[in-house]
Amino acid sequence: MKVLIVGAGPAGSTAAYYLAKAGIDVTVLEKTSFPREKVCGDGLTPRAVREIQKLGLPHPEQDGWRRNKGLRLLAGGRSIELPWPEVSDFPQYGLIRTRLGFDEELARHAQAAGATVLERHSVTQALRNGDGRVTGVGAAILDESGRKTGETLDFSADVVLAADGNSTRTAVSLGIQKRDDRPLGVAVRTYFTSPRHDDDWMEGWLELPGRDGKLLPGYGWVFGVGDGTSNVGLGILNSSKEFGKLDYKQVLREWTAGMPAEWGFTPENQVGEIRGAALPMGFNRTPHYSPGLLLLGDAGGMVSPFNGEGISYAMESARFAAEFIIDASGSAGSRPAPGGWNASDADARLAGYADYVREQWGSHFTLGRAFAALIGKPAVMKLALRTGMPIPVLMRFVVRLLANLTDPSAKGFEDRVIRLLELLVPATSNTSALAPSGSKSAVSATKS
Repeated sequence: MKVLIVGAGPAGSTAAYYLAKAGIDVTVLEKTSFPREKVCGDGLTPRAVREIQKLGLPHPEQDGWRRNKGLRLLAGGRSIELPWPEVSDFPQYGLIRTRLGFDEELARHAQAAGATVLERHSVTQALRNGDGRVTGVGAAILDESGRKTGETLDFSADVVLAADGNSTRTAVSLGIQKRDDRPLGVAVRTYFTSPRHDDDWMEGWLELPGRDGKLLPGYGWVFGVGDGTSNVGLGILNSSKEFGKLDYKQVLREWTAGMPAEWGFTPENQVGEIRGAALPMGFNRTPHYSPGLLLLGDAGGMVSPFNGEGISYAMESARFAAEFIIDASGSAGSRPAPGGWNASDADARLAGYADYVREQWGSHFTLGRAFAALIGKPAVMKLALRTGMPIPVLMRFVVRLLANLTDPSAKGFEDRVIRLLELLVPATSNTSALAPSGSKSAVSATKS
């Protein structure tokens, strides 16, 4: 079996590693060249760290992997520090690692396992046979400056994995559009040289006071990178009435202008420009499986509506996809069809990928969609913070729910409550498409 992966981000490189380790012929097409920057908070929760551990990817602090103890939450003049919970299935630490280094290390890890990674190959479309099954992709070759050279190549494969992010040209070329009935967010961030660069906590701001003390829309973060800089950013959901109407970069400037001067979050300490990106949440692009094609990570809208976390779900979806492909190919000891691998037999097996993803996160994302709708209402958010912030036990439960850090055996009280909540709601669907209805665009929102 031959597999093509579009995109060498966390999803693409993770899938490539597992497939290559299983002896499958896998090629990754990446439109940029490493090292390259990506807009991200650079924060990795224990859920993402678990995937890094499963990959066997070294992450020592001396190489830029900064460990943290948990979350520090700020709201209403209060601050509370909540260590990562002790859960049998997850490590008890998070990481801060810039995408500049993280993505390249993942890609090289996949290469070391036997995957082929082709940089400066910008995929423009998926290719299909007469039956409509995806059989490969077409790509434009770029020069070292990222400009098209005029050369194009077609790549054939038995299975294609779309891991090309929110804009996913692979899926869009097949008419698989974003769903407007799912949450969407926008995030902007930049870096500042700051004495807070070695903070041991991932700091989340549930309210954003401006320089005049007036609250600004959205939520924010301050993550110490450990290299002399801090990643400072904010996000806003389309459930907020201000979504699509603001200059989010200016909101970030207003917020940081109200912070203590000794933190150094000032224009003269800013490193690089303020950059923005869309956060595709709650399975906002479906179906996740079409004959010959699987959607991974952001390409399938697999960002949590609870906290905007996408890296862990990208890497997990990649691991799931690899497991289904390995099974379909017979590389895991399963019995292939007589005469060897064939598309119909593989498709029957691969179709289970979308169902499995829905079983894993569908109910959690349904709860997250309700949460996203609520926090878009300032009065509800203010009441929730006034009630919850003074109660550490309640906030610890909230952190476990938001970060999806529960024991699968549901032994503890908090695990049982979360499990019950998920059982009470239907799982968000991911096997059918829904035509967009023309809601506000995150693409235009990030241009400000």
